Amino acid sequence: MSEGLVTAAYIVAAILFIFSLAGLSKHETSRQGNIFGVTGMAIALIATILGPDTGHVGWIIVAMLIGGAIGIHLARKVEMTEMPELVAVLHSFVGLAAVLVGFNSYLDHGSAPMMPVMENIHLTEVFLGIFIGAVTFTGSIVAFGKLRGKISSKPLMLPNRHKLNLAALVVSAMMLIIFVRTDSAGWQAFALLVMTVIALAFGWHLVASIGGADMPVVVSMLNSYSGWAAAAAGFMLSNDLLIVTGALVGSSGAILSYIMCKAMNRSFISVIAGGFGTDGSSTGDAEEMGDYRETTAEEVAELLKNSTSVIITPGYGMAVAQAQYPVHDITAKLRARGIKVRFGIHPVAGRLPGHMNVLLAEAKVPYDIVLEMDEINDDFSDTDTVLVIGANDTVNPAAQDDPRSPIAGMPVLEVWKAQNVIVFKRSMNTGYAGVQNPLFFKENTQMLFGDAKESVDNILRAL
Repeated sequence: MSEGLVTAAYIVAAILFIFSLAGLSKHETSRQGNIFGVTGMAIALIATILGPDTGHVGWIIVAMLIGGAIGIHLARKVEMTEMPELVAVLHSFVGLAAVLVGFNSYLDHGSAPMMPVMENIHLTEVFLGIFIGAVTFTGSIVAFGKLRGKISSKPLMLPNRHKLNLAALVVSAMMLIIFVRTDSAGWQAFALLVMTVIALAFGWHLVASIGGADMPVVVSMLNSYSGWAAAAAGFMLSNDLLIVTGALVGSSGAILSYIMCKAMNRSFISVIAGGFGTDGSSTGDAEEMGDYRETTAEEVAELLKNSTSVIITPGYGMAVAQAQYPVHDITAKLRARGIKVRFGIHPVAGRLPGHMNVLLAEAKVPYDIVLEMDEINDDFSDTDTVLVIGANDTVNPAAQDDPRSPIAGMPVLEVWKAQNVIVFKRSMNTGYAGVQNPLFFKENTQMLFGDAKESVDNILRAL
């Protein structure tokens, strides 16, 4: 394939990637957006493999077959509840790839003579690509550990942690100057290795310092990092499409992180610097909050029958229990009775942006009754019954009432304004952010304990 055909294929692939992002922005067009993305990637891979500068095609095809087989296996095996962890792991792969490409580019850069200015630019690309990739790699691994429950969701509060982060950046900048300015291969290798170690530790500390309440933002932020790592790899490989694709992913991830921070009333800079999150001890425990009331599935079913308006607010607990399917059935039964049923989705419900929307779409819940927080928050005061299924931090009134709370100032679904609130939980334990919820102890709240799917199934039978 000639250079001109490769360039034309890259342009078509880039356009398809833009269409893919546009399609993924709406539920109704998300399937089409995925098809555009897959088609664009297929075109990009074929054009790259058949390009005039590609050698050892046999090895590339073997690697693609192995990677494709692993990808298909994971796609079939991983549950939707595990999708945040999978995304975090995939981000780590992108970061590691950028690091390996960077070291390869450094080792290979002397094979062809360059003008001094161009060599300095190339060395800067190598250095920054490895730095971004290393931060993405270890940061994504920590995010995976937190989402998987292998690492505590509480933030790591090292003394002078912000000064440590600043020191890491300053030393890395010094290493960049040494790396670019010196002609000694030994000093260059030393500077590159020191920076790599610092970047790996920096990425680990950056994400470890962020609390569980902000993890959806972290996943989105790492998505952005992986895009910039891919763009850096594109510069090192002189691959225009990789640069464009990385820039699309990096910028869209950054925009999403910013939107989510606004939705949480968080400072974007503070979140990515690990400036939020405590152990939640300031909010007290269940004994200090008072008494709570329990209910049964039969009583909840009777309450729903006598309601004219119902809002369901799902959270990660619904995803873990795989309760979205019987929730859909309850919704259908209530709507058949003429009861108005809607869903209220918080921007950071679950542990991945859009997590709840995907789960509900998977269960065939109609798109038009799934509303965002800003669209439905004013309606809770006119609602007879709210079902809080597996949600905790996103319906916590402490965000408005307790300035000491780690989630203070975060906009939440104001479910407590409804006439009746039913909370589905396994126990009275705190949520992922480690913050106790005063909602559970309000007079109009009743607790339905047990597995969310079993509870919903019991209500469905009673209906």
